[in-house]
Amino acid sequence: MKYVITGGAGFIGSHLAKALAMDHEVVVIDNLFSGKMEHIVHTPVKFIQGSVTDFLLLKQVFEGSDGIFHEAAITSVPRSVKDPLPTNETNITGTLNVLLAAKEMNVRKVVFASSSSVYGDTPVLPKTENMPPNPMSPYGISKFAGEQYCRVFSELYGLKTVSLRYFNVFGPCQDPKSEYSAVIPKFITRILKHESPVIYGDGKQTRDFTYVKDVVQANIKAMESNIEGVFNVAYNQQISLISLASLIMELTGITAPIIFERERPGDIRDSLADISRIQNQIGYTPHYSVKSGLMETIAWYQNQ
Repeated sequence: MKYVITGGAGFIGSHLAKALAMDHEVVVIDNLFSGKMEHIVHTPVKFIQGSVTDFLLLKQVFEGSDGIFHEAAITSVPRSVKDPLPTNETNITGTLNVLLAAKEMNVRKVVFASSSSVYGDTPVLPKTENMPPNPMSPYGISKFAGEQYCRVFSELYGLKTVSLRYFNVFGPCQDPKSEYSAVIPKFITRILKHESPVIYGDGKQTRDFTYVKDVVQANIKAMESNIEGVFNVAYNQQISLISLASLIMELTGITAPIIFERERPGDIRDSLADISRIQNQIGYTPHYSVKSGLMETIAWYQNQ
């Protein structure tokens, strides 16, 4: 098969590219806003530098493709709160461009990277796909809009689509340097330097962390199946941020006091996924616990 990965030089996209390139022709399109060439330099893919906001380029790239994995996005909740316009342009207009180009180029299927942020802070746990969305940030709104565009393109035009709601993905190659970086790479790199991890809030907030190789598995199974719709992708277990920091310290053998800062706007309190739908319909089963995923991730950062 010939597959295109938008955002394929990014954290999740590059892991997906490595897995797919073993058996398929893979084209990566990425504007390198957050992606890095070093993530794919040793992966046998065709790289095209460009943005999902460039509709004509997408049509050229998608020609002759069997499927599109749409990973390209501005992914940070805090960044979207601070500056919503770029998030809207990339995540909503960009997704519409991807779907329209896929339709016009007769692509069979688009697998869209959505997010658990569409649920917002609804108190009911675990989160199921039939719950009413309640996004708390422009980022969450952008992902929900992308899902709705996917549904409409399926119903109106017959383009097969799947939206995967990722829950707190982590793993090797995740960038710890930005102020908008995810919590696990920040915790690991600070603890490895014997510095204090920083938690925004009281640390009792919980997340359902998902190892990146399980996310790759979900994407490939979603593409290969005939199933359409919205699916949670997670490990299906909660851990508090205090417990997460303690586990990383245990695995590294390094102890540092935790610094607590004021809670950030747009952050949710608790997160836990029901993954029965994707298990039953697509055959997804997570293979990595938080601990086993952290062991591989910590080893990668130690080798950098």
